[in-house]
Amino acid sequence: MILRAAKTLLVLAIAFYYTLVVFSNITDYDSNYQLVRHVLMMDSTFPNNHAMWRAINSPSIHTLFYITIITWESLTMIVCWWGGIKLARNLKSSAATFQQAKNIAIAALTLSMLMWFIAFLTIGAEWFLMWQSQTWNGQEAAFRMFTVVGIVLLLLVTKDDEI
Repeated sequence: MILRAAKTLLVLAIAFYYTLVVFSNITDYDSNYQLVRHVLMMDSTFPNNHAMWRAINSPSIHTLFYITIITWESLTMIVCWWGGIKLARNLKSSAATFQQAKNIAIAALTLSMLMWFIAFLTIGAEWFLMWQSQTWNGQEAAFRMFTVVGIVLLLLVTKDDEI
């Protein structure tokens, strides 16, 4: 029962994290928009690098990227809350029922990991060379969140015994 509670609470903690992220991105829109804008413009990468042709200088595209990220985070938040609540409702159920209740939470955590891996570590860090920037580099935070969510996902998928 303790392991089931731990799994449930960790999924709900990630849902809470995403709630704060979405809240911050909406109420302080410009702060993280600037990260997205500078990463896409590649204006703080190494001088004279040969990949500057990848830079995007269109404010409309910057906004589209940022709104896509906020939408992805919002969807992840909703699915995490849904998955965590579903787990909480099935804490005392049979092992098979609890195992089935994990599906939504597994989807939510996978959605989260895909965002950090695709949007930040692949597109931001590798395509737009965010790793070269001393100022506009979200790579460490993205890796940290990818790792935290990955650990919770690994714990979540472990088999549960009958109570």
